[in-house]
Amino acid sequence: MTIKRYGSGQKGAGGSPLPFARAVEADGWLYVSGQVAMVEGRVIDGGIVAQAHQAIKNVIAILKEAGYGPEHVIRAGVWLDDARDFAAFNAVYAEYFGDNPPARACVQSSMMVDCKVEIDCVAYKAKD
Repeated sequence: MTIKRYGSGQKGAGGSPLPFARAVEADGWLYVSGQVAMVEGRVIDGGIVAQAHQAIKNVIAILKEAGYGPEHVIRAGVWLDDARDFAAFNAVYAEYFGDNPPARACVQSSMMVDCKVEIDCVAYKAKD
């Protein structure tokens, strides 16, 4: 089995090195690490709508880097800082995954950084 890691050795908030890869691919499976609304090492300002868009864009950028797209996502995990953001988050999420909805879990959780949402996913694409 071939394993490829994307983005290992990256830096996170405050410039601290991250001890994990942004994604790992093995035999057509791509596991994308949790993404928050971070741009250039900083969580963007704004509420759930702005942060949901950015977090999903970060996931999609990693998918594209590895040769996948949103249509390949088979499972997503979502953590919301505030359960009252559920409906607003779902509206944003549907813009990106409405045509190809993956299985999903969504829970309320305290975050490790000051953000409103974190998203991870698993994607699959058959090898040619």
